[in-house]
Amino acid sequence: MLAHLRNAYQKALRNEKGQGLVEYALILVLIAVVVIAAVRGIGTQANATFSTINNNLK
Repeated sequence: MLAHLRNAYQKALRNEKGQGLVEYALILVLIAVVVIAAVRGIGTQANATFSTINNNLK
């Protein structure tokens, strides 16, 4: 019984293909969230800058 559990554990450790794919997907999602947040922040700052320029030109 103990040998069977040990073999099952070793087999599970060797099967890392799915685990690696999930890790890459999580990293990709994290990068996407950071990029979206950065673009939103830059967009807000750019909008404020253009509004200030527009108001000063009037």
